Amino acid sequence: MSERTPLLHYRLSTSVIEQSGEHQPCLPREAVEQSPALSRRPKKLSTFFGVVIPTLLSMFSVVVFLRIGFVVGQCGLYQAIAMFLVAYFIISMTVLSVCAISTNGALDAGGAYYMISRALGPEFGGSLGVMFFLANVCSSALYILGLVEAIVATFGLPEDGVSPAGSLQVLPAGYWWSLLYATGILLLCLLVCLVGAEIYAKASFIIFLVVMLVLATIFISFFAVRPRTILLPAAPPIHNGTGPQPPTMANFTGFKLNTLLGNLDADYAVDYTTGTMMSFATVFAVMFNGCTGIMAGSNMSGDLKNPSYSIPRGTITAVIFTFIIYNLLSLMVACSCDRILLQRDYSFLRDINVWNPLVTVGVYSSTMSAAMSNLIGASRILYALARDDLFGTVLSIAKKTSRNGNPWVSVLLSWFLVQLVLFTGKLNTIASIVTIFFLLVYAAVDLACLALEWASAPNFRPTFRYFTWHTCVLGIVGCAVMMFLINSIYASASIAFMLLLLLLIHYLSPTSSWGYISQALIFHQVRKYLLMLDVRKDHVKFWRPQVLLMVSNPRSSVGLITFINDIKKSGLYVLGHVQLGDLDTLPSDPLQCLYDSWLSLVDHLNIKAFVNLTLADSVRHGVQHLLFISGLGGMRPNTLVLGFYDDCTPKDKLTDHNLADATVPTQDPEDERPPYHFPALRASIDGKEEGNGENGKVMGLQEYVAVIADAMKMLKNVALARYFHQFDRASTISSSPGKGALYVDVWPVNLLRPDSSSYVDTCSLFLLQLACVLNMVRAWRHARLRLFLCVEEGRSLRGSEEKLGQLLKELRIKANVYTVPWDQQVAFPSNATRLSDEYLSAVNRLILEQARPPPAVRFLYLPRPPADTRRYTAYLRQLDLLTKDLGPTLLIHGVTPVLTTDL
Repeated sequence: MSERTPLLHYRLSTSVIEQSGEHQPCLPREAVEQSPALSRRPKKLSTFFGVVIPTLLSMFSVVVFLRIGFVVGQCGLYQAIAMFLVAYFIISMTVLSVCAISTNGALDAGGAYYMISRALGPEFGGSLGVMFFLANVCSSALYILGLVEAIVATFGLPEDGVSPAGSLQVLPAGYWWSLLYATGILLLCLLVCLVGAEIYAKASFIIFLVVMLVLATIFISFFAVRPRTILLPAAPPIHNGTGPQPPTMANFTGFKLNTLLGNLDADYAVDYTTGTMMSFATVFAVMFNGCTGIMAGSNMSGDLKNPSYSIPRGTITAVIFTFIIYNLLSLMVACSCDRILLQRDYSFLRDINVWNPLVTVGVYSSTMSAAMSNLIGASRILYALARDDLFGTVLSIAKKTSRNGNPWVSVLLSWFLVQLVLFTGKLNTIASIVTIFFLLVYAAVDLACLALEWASAPNFRPTFRYFTWHTCVLGIVGCAVMMFLINSIYASASIAFMLLLLLLIHYLSPTSSWGYISQALIFHQVRKYLLMLDVRKDHVKFWRPQVLLMVSNPRSSVGLITFINDIKKSGLYVLGHVQLGDLDTLPSDPLQCLYDSWLSLVDHLNIKAFVNLTLADSVRHGVQHLLFISGLGGMRPNTLVLGFYDDCTPKDKLTDHNLADATVPTQDPEDERPPYHFPALRASIDGKEEGNGENGKVMGLQEYVAVIADAMKMLKNVALARYFHQFDRASTISSSPGKGALYVDVWPVNLLRPDSSSYVDTCSLFLLQLACVLNMVRAWRHARLRLFLCVEEGRSLRGSEEKLGQLLKELRIKANVYTVPWDQQVAFPSNATRLSDEYLSAVNRLILEQARPPPAVRFLYLPRPPADTRRYTAYLRQLDLLTKDLGPTLLIHGVTPVLTTDL
C-alpha cells in the first residue's frame, strides 16, 4: 500500500477521522486543543473499579438501608416486588440501549450525554445533557439528605432537647442544623472530587467492601437475632393530640407466617418524616432512586481504560446483583417485621442487626459514595457540555482542567448547585423530581438507540447485539408512563423545559460536525417514498412546476433565484451550474470545493432548493447532463429556466459580507478558508462578464438557442428570464401595501405569429398555470392577474372576452381580462416568417402602453426556435426587440398539458 492510499484511523482520544492527511473533527476541535491534559492523561480505571463499584454503590445507597422497609411497609410484598419488576424492566431496556450505543464506537467524557448528543445531534443531546446534569445534581443532594437523616436519627437530640444518660444522641436537631450537617458532608465530597477520579475510585472500593460486609451482616441478622420489641422514633401528634396517637413500640418477630401474611397487601399511610399521605406513585418515586445509578459507570466513560468494553459488562453485572439483593431483602423484611415497624422506623435494620453500629457505618458510607458518584458524574457532564460549546460563552469557564485533567471548575459549579438543592431539607420532597429527570434521560437513551436502529446506517454495528427496536420502544413507553404516574405536573414541566432548551440550542448554537440522526432518518424515509413515487401514475391534476434554473454566477442572479423559488409551488427546485473543463486534464474534481458555497447561498437566500453542479466541455453539454440526471424517480425537473442572452451589465447583488454571515462558522477560528468561491463580476468592454466565448461570454449565441431547442426536444418546458437583475423581491412586495397594487401581466398569444389568434393551445395554458401558481404564493396572494387578449379588427371584442372569461372560470383562475385590438396599432407583416424590426418594436410599445400601472413581472409566449440553425441569430434578435425595456419578464414555452377542468 503506497503512502498516498487513503487510510482510515479511528482515535479514541480525539474522535477524528483522518483521510489522506486531512481530518474532519467529530468533536469541536477547540475542545481538544483547550484541554490537552485531558487528551494526554492516561485512562486507568478498569471495569470493576470504574463501572461495577460506582454503579452498585449508587443503586444501593439510600434505598437498601433506609427505604427498603418503607417500600414494603407501604406497598406490601406483592406491590413491592411488582415495583421492582417494573423499575428493573425499564432500566433493563435502557441498559440494553446503553450497551448498544457504547459498543458502537469510542466514548469520551460525558457518559449518557455523550451517547445521546452523538446519536441524536446537538439539540437533543444538549437539552437532555442539561436535564441529566440536573438529575445528578438533585440526586447527589438527595443522597446527602438521606445521610443527614440517618445521622440525626442516630445522634440527634430528642424533641425535648434532653439526651438520655449514656446516650450518643448529642447533636442538635432541626432544619438549620440539618442543613449545616449536609453542607459539611457536601464539602467532604467536594474535596474528594477535586482530587480526581482516581482517589474517588480508591475511596469507592473501600466503601464497597464496607457495604458488602454490612449487607452480609444484615442477611445473617434475620436468622441470628431473636424476636424483640423496638422503640419507634417520635412522630408528630395526630389531631392536635386529642385522638388516638401513633404507637411508640413495634416488633421484630423473626420468620413467621402470620407476619408475612400481614405484609402481603398494600396499606398506604402517612409518611412520618413529611406528614404526606403515600400512594403507589409516591412510593415508586422514592424506590426508583435505588435504580437510577445505572449511569454511574457511563458517567466515568472519560476515565475508563476501555469504555466500550467496560460499560456493558459492568452495568449489566451491577443491575443483576442489585435486583437479586433488593428482592431478597424485601422478602426477608416482609417475613420478619411488623407493618408498624416498617412504616414508622426507616432505620430499623440497625436495631435488628447483630451489631448495631455496623449498619450505621454502611448507611453513612454508601450514601456518601452515592453522593460523590453523582457529584463527580454531574461535573463530567457539565464539562462535556462546556467542551462542546453548545451554550457559547455561558459555560466556557467550565472547560478549565487541572494538570491531570480533572475539570475542577465543573466540580465547583456542580457543588454550588447541589448546595442550593439542599435547602429543600427532606429526602422524599425531591425524590419525585429526581426520578422524573432520570426517567426522561433513560427515555432519551432508548430513543437514541431506536433512531440509530431505524435509520439503518451502515456504521451502526455495535458489538453488543442483545437488543432490538422493540426493547427501545418498550423502554420509552415504560419511562413515559411512569413519569406521568409519579407526577404529571413535574413530568410536563420537565418536558417543556427540555423542549425550551432544545429550541434555544437549535437557534443559538453553531452547527456541529457530529452527524445528525435526523438526516439519516430523513434519508431512510425519503428513499422509501421516492421508490413509491411512480412516474407512470402521474396525472395532470397533480402537476406542479419542477424547475431547473441554470445559474452562471449567483452574484448577478439573486433576483431570479428568489423569484423562481416563489413560482415552484412546493415542487422540485434545482440550481444548476456548468463548470467548463475536462476531468482528464485536471488533478481532481473542481466541483467538490464549490458545493459548500452554493449550499451557503441557499441558506443565505432562505430558499428551498437543491444544488446540482456538473463539469463539461461546453455549457450546452452541461445543461444536457443536468436535464438528463437531475432529480430522482418521480422528482425530476420538467421546466428549464435560463437567463436571457443580452448585453445588460451584470450587477452584483450578493456582497461578501452578507453571505459570509450566513455561512456555517468553522470550528477552528484560525481556519481562514473563504466562505464561498463565486468569482467577482468583472465587466469587459461591452459590459458583459469576461469569459471564453464570443463578446466575453461563456457561451455563444448559437449555443444558447441550441440549449433551448435541446430542452424542447427532451419535452421540457422552457422559460427565458430577462431583466430580473432589476427584480428585488422584498421591495417589490413591500411596495404594494394595498390589495390590487401589485400586478402580474400575462400575454398568452404568440406575438411572433400574428396570423395565429389561438389562445388556448398548450403553451398559452402553461402561461396561465404559472401565473396562477405565482398568485397562490402567500407573498403574491394580493397581486392581481391581468390577462391581455389580442383581437383582430372586425371580430367581436365582447364575444372573445366572454369566451376567455368562461374558460378562466372553468379553470378556477381569477384574472381580469383586457381585450387589445392590436391590428389598429400594429401593422401586420406580409410574411409572418420574416418579421420586421418595425413590427416587433410596435408590439413592444403596445405591451408597454397597456401596462398602466406597470406590473411586477410579465409572462410572454415563447415561440419554438426555428428548425434551421442558421436562423438562430434572427430568432434571438426578435426576442430581444420584443422584450426590450419591459422590466422583469418571463418568456415561456410549455410542451406538456398542465391544466384540466375535471374534478
